[in-house]
Amino acid sequence: MNSKYIKLRSLSWWTGFAAVACGTVIAAGSEVAMLTPAANILSRMTEVPPAAMITFGLGLIGLRGKDG
Repeated sequence: MNSKYIKLRSLSWWTGFAAVACGTVIAAGSEVAMLTPAANILSRMTEVPPAAMITFGLGLIGLRGKDG
């Protein structure tokens, strides 16, 4: 796989991916009934707004992709 932004051996990439995934689950939790319990747990654990979490994750992935 030769992608600039997908670095499966990078801890910062996985951290960014996890932040985007958690933010997405929290944001979709009120709309998708199956995600509501997970969204409630993640929301209480992090106390970070989902938009900030997604932005943080995308920033980490973007910074990791910068070094090529």
